[in-house]
Amino acid sequence: MKDKINIAVLGLGTVGTGVVNLLKDNAVELSRRSGHDICITHVGTRRRRDDIDPTIKQSDDLMAIAADDDVDIVIEVIGGKSVAKDVIIHAIKHKKHVVTANKALLAEHGNEIFGLAEEHGVQVRYEAAVAGGIPIIKIIREALAANKVDWVAGIINGTGNFILTEMQQKNRRFGDVLKEAQALGYAEADPTFDVEGIDAAHKLSLLASIAFGIPLQFNKVYCEGITKINLQDVVYAKELGYTIKHLGFAFRREHGFELRVHPTLIPNSTLLANVNGVKNAVMVDAHPLGQSLYYGDGAGAGATASAVMADVMDLIYVINANTPSDVPHLAFVPEELSDTRILSSDEMTCGYYLRLTVKDELGVLADTTRILSENGINIDAIMQRDAHKSGLVPVIILTLPVLESQMNKAIKEIEALGAVTEPVVRIRLESLE
Repeated sequence: MKDKINIAVLGLGTVGTGVVNLLKDNAVELSRRSGHDICITHVGTRRRRDDIDPTIKQSDDLMAIAADDDVDIVIEVIGGKSVAKDVIIHAIKHKKHVVTANKALLAEHGNEIFGLAEEHGVQVRYEAAVAGGIPIIKIIREALAANKVDWVAGIINGTGNFILTEMQQKNRRFGDVLKEAQALGYAEADPTFDVEGIDAAHKLSLLASIAFGIPLQFNKVYCEGITKINLQDVVYAKELGYTIKHLGFAFRREHGFELRVHPTLIPNSTLLANVNGVKNAVMVDAHPLGQSLYYGDGAGAGATASAVMADVMDLIYVINANTPSDVPHLAFVPEELSDTRILSSDEMTCGYYLRLTVKDELGVLADTTRILSENGINIDAIMQRDAHKSGLVPVIILTLPVLESQMNKAIKEIEALGAVTEPVVRIRLESLE
C-alpha cells in the first residue's frame, strides 16, 4: 500500500466541489504521478452534503480541521478575506502546507502570509488565484526564471472580456450584456469587483510581484473599470483597426514599475485582441525569450480545480523531499525582493484614444491640435465623423505615447474651448510591441 497524503478541503462551493470531483475522477492518474494515494479526509462546510463520500469527515469547525494532525495539506477555497486569512494563518502555525485560490486575500495580505509560511517552514501555493486553469504563476515563477521580464499584459477577468466581446462583435450596449452575464452566471449579482477592475487588479499585483521581484502592493495598482465604455467608442475603435479590451499591465520602466488595469485599445492584429468570451490570456515579454502568450479558461470548477490540484502535486514533491520549501513564494528569495518605486498615475506612459464632441465651427480642429502640440503630444491619426442631428460633430484622435500628466493638462485645456460641448472621452492605447 502506498503512503497516503491527506487533504482537507475548506469550502464546498463551485471550486471546492470541483476539487472533490477531480480527485475522485482522476485518483489513479494522480497516484501514478505522485507515488501516493491522495485522500480527502476532511471538508469544511456549513451544511452537510449527502453527495460527499461518507468516509470524509464534514465539519463547520474550520480551525479544528486546519490543525488536525491527520491533515498534510489544507486547501482553502472559501473565499473572502477575514475567515480565510484566520484559517490559513492557523494552518501555517500548525505546520500545514496550504493551497488557496484567494487572489483578494493574497493581494492584500500576501506579504504577511508568505512571511509567516517562511518562518514556519511550509509553502503557500496559489496557482488558481490568477487566470484559472492557465499555469501562469508556474510559468513566470519557474519556466521563465532565467529571463528578465520587461512587461506582462493580460485579460485576467473573464466577465469583463465577455461583456466587451459582445459589445464588439454584436454592437450591444454595456447594460444589456451585463444582465446576460449575470443570467449566465459569469457575473455576480453585485458585479462591482469584475466590472470596476478590482478583481483584475488583485491578480495583476500577484503577477507583477513574481515578474519583477517586488513586494505585493495592490494599493498602488491604478484601477479603472469598463462601466463607462460606450458602444459608440467600440464602433469607432473597430473602424480604426482596434479592439477595446480590459487589460492588466505591469511594465518595467527606467524609474520604477507601472501597475495598471483599464480599458485599452489594442491593434486587431495582436493575439490578445482575438481572445474572446470568458477566456483569459496573459502575454509576457522577457529577455532573452521575447514575447509568449498563455491562453485558456480563467474560471470555472474544472479549470480552477485543475490549478489547485497542480499545486497539491507540487507540495507532495516537497513533502517527499522532506524540505521546507522549494521555489520562493514570490519567485525571488525574500531578502532579494526590491522596494523599487511604483509609479503614480501621472507618471504612466501610453498612447490615447480621444473622442471630442464639438460644434461644427471653423478652427476647432486647429485649436485642438495646437493644444496637443503645446503639451508635447504627437498625433497619430484623426477621424472626423458626420455631424449628429443636433449639429454636433464627433472627432476621434489617436496619439502616440505620452506621460499621463501631459495628457491630463491637454484635456483640461481642450474642454475649456467654447466649441467643445462635452467632457473628452479618453481610452488608453497600447501597441504591445
